[in-house]
Amino acid sequence: MRMKRLCVVLTLLLLVTAANAQEDTVALNAIKKFQRELDAEYKDPAKTPLEKKDLKTFTGHTFFPIDLSYRVEATLEVTDREPYFKMMTSNNRPRDFRQYGILVFTLQGREFRLPVYQSQQLLGTDEYADYLFFPFTDLTNGHSSYSAGRYIDFRIPKSGNTLTVDFNQAYNPLCAYSNRFSCPIVPEKNNMDIEVKAGVAFTGKH
Repeated sequence: MRMKRLCVVLTLLLLVTAANAQEDTVALNAIKKFQRELDAEYKDPAKTPLEKKDLKTFTGHTFFPIDLSYRVEATLEVTDREPYFKMMTSNNRPRDFRQYGILVFTLQGREFRLPVYQSQQLLGTDEYADYLFFPFTDLTNGHSSYSAGRYIDFRIPKSGNTLTVDFNQAYNPLCAYSNRFSCPIVPEKNNMDIEVKAGVAFTGKH
């Protein structure tokens, strides 16, 4: 009987290990796809935010090494009826956003509760009506990542109240590459007092 139970336990462990390995493979593929697509967009003269002189020498973004410990499950606590407010931008042309909810997650043994936002402008579009905007700053800013912080995009979950926050897919504001763009300034509420060594790294411009 004991041997039978041991076999059952070992089988379950193998199944769990296989499932975790498959999940990691899916996550790695998604991150690599994100990196490829981001580089391809910036290399495309019709889509790139780069200045012409910078496009000539651009070979791809510098990314932190992929680290799945920076891919976390978060609970989305929706905050109903939040009013729109003016989020400041890099060129002093505020944009209308509202807090859609709070992302609750654990990273590096710390629990974070950070706002995620909804753009009034995008809410009126078919393609981005369910778009959520998550800007953040962390202790890498100014030396190993862009000084003004980085962004992550989400879609509102179609069901349930959980979503994946993958900091490996954090990207720079467009104004990190050109002063032609107006970029939302990360609100103080979205500061993380840890180093987030994931996503797009130092650009050479501060």
